[in-house]
Amino acid sequence: MSELARMSELAQAIRDFLGELERRNDSPHTLRNYEADLREFTAYFSPPGTEPPVPESFDLLSLREWLAHLYDRKQKPATIRRKLASVRAFFRFLSREHRITTDPARLLRLPKMPKSLPEVPNAEVTNALVDAELPEGMDEPPYPKRDRLLLEILYGCGLRVSEAVGLNLEDFDRGERWVRVRGKGRKERQVPYGGKVEECLDSYLADRGPSKATLVLFLNHRGGRLTDRGARNIVKFYATYVVGDSSIHPHTLRHAFATHLLSDGADLRSIQELLGHARLSTTQKYTQVSLQDLMRVYDGAHPKAKS
Repeated sequence: MSELARMSELAQAIRDFLGELERRNDSPHTLRNYEADLREFTAYFSPPGTEPPVPESFDLLSLREWLAHLYDRKQKPATIRRKLASVRAFFRFLSREHRITTDPARLLRLPKMPKSLPEVPNAEVTNALVDAELPEGMDEPPYPKRDRLLLEILYGCGLRVSEAVGLNLEDFDRGERWVRVRGKGRKERQVPYGGKVEECLDSYLADRGPSKATLVLFLNHRGGRLTDRGARNIVKFYATYVVGDSSIHPHTLRHAFATHLLSDGADLRSIQELLGHARLSTTQKYTQVSLQDLMRVYDGAHPKAKS
């Protein structure tokens, strides 16, 4: 019997859904998350010794039962939201393809996220990190010029780590100092970059030499594209040994980019465009960070603050 014949109807539907995402050019990271979430979803509804249910048999009650199971396992709201988003996208696909008559997942509500503000290092700490000057006597990592460029781009352009490692040499307009960035959902935007990035880019490319004739900007030790994980490890290394804070990660530099721009007078709409946020409400959280900074200054400096 062929593999397709042995495959359950639900498993085949999931395979078709993932195939559509791949044809739509969704990122490998997104595909991995959807596949893992839907595999876990299938496992919940097919205990050992049983066959998975057919897609048409799911109703709102069964999906709510699965959702309650996630809560019972004390999973974080962000994790539940991601898994629920995967399942909702899958059922939308089934409905669009007329494989089910009604879409029960559209009635499921996403859990509310706790309103937490991002931790943002001040400009002094951020600049020290991006300058990447290791303690005296410490051996340099293998590719310091690549690492310095990565740090400069993450902070100087406010890119997500996936956007940074996805850059190609052809994305840079060296004359106008713009870089083309492919963001979430493969949406493209243009982001300006400054003199520091330009300087590090020249230094890095000169160091790579002509033998590395490839379109990829950030190379790993094998000459392939640097991965998200590789970039995270680079940031963690410098955060640990340069500023002594291993909790700093690539997204911290994106937060710092937005917060420092806002503190120096940039307007929210411009920051929204630079970050590639679809909604202004996503960008507005940075106003709360700036207000907290203002309150700290006020509390520490104004003579009437504690009266």
